[in-house]
Amino acid sequence: MVRTAVSAAAATACLALATPAWASSTIQINPDHKDETAGGFSTQDCADPRFAGRPADHDGWHFVLPGGKAAGDFETLTLAFETGTGKVTVTVPDADDAYPDALYSAGNRLIHAYLFTPAGWTLLDGSAVITGTAAKFNLSHTCGGTAPSQSPSPTPSPTVSESPQPSESPSESTSPSGSASPSESASVSPSPSESTSASPSTPATASPSPGTGGGGGEGGLPLTGVATTSIALGGLALIGGGALLMLRRRRDNVTFTS
Repeated sequence: MVRTAVSAAAATACLALATPAWASSTIQINPDHKDETAGGFSTQDCADPRFAGRPADHDGWHFVLPGGKAAGDFETLTLAFETGTGKVTVTVPDADDAYPDALYSAGNRLIHAYLFTPAGWTLLDGSAVITGTAAKFNLSHTCGGTAPSQSPSPTPSPTVSESPQPSESPSESTSPSGSASPSESASVSPSPSESTSASPSTPATASPSPGTGGGGGEGGLPLTGVATTSIALGGLALIGGGALLMLRRRRDNVTFTS
């Protein structure tokens, strides 16, 4: 009976001690390590042997679980990144995605996690499932990669923008020059009109000559208003004088008889 009681007590004690190791919990990444880039993180350690296989155009990330034995081990990590074109969630470990990752042990505990991502990503947030309990996990150190300079290569394509050939359209602007020629022709047209206006001016100066010459066999030339009125007045004077003369002659021919 004594042996049975001792064995039961020992088994109960073992179960009580082992129970914390079987429980899993979820913890968050250290808030100070959010919104970090691998190239801008304060602790860089590209000499880390776990980064030996890292491509030059990838960032290396190293996460660690503090807290001693009570924290247990990493089971999985879920990390959110901003890629520059959107958000990506990466799980560690996950052999099926395109991002190399692994869990490594230290002192028989899986407390290290490594991950490679394309260079330039920003760590937004993260959580981890562990076998024990801990307040948080940390981003231990990083190794910033070099983003590929592929973007400059497409820039030569804008050289196609040498389509300033449309600038040849100014040749069409030469057509207005042709339109200028009509304007010149229009400007020339007034010159003949001036010549015609000049021709009447010359007979106008010559018009006094008929006055001096009297009458004028050149009937084609117009008489001015002054010459017409003088002739009319002269005619009226002659008619009036003739009438008076005829009346006088009639008086002279009248004889009175007594």
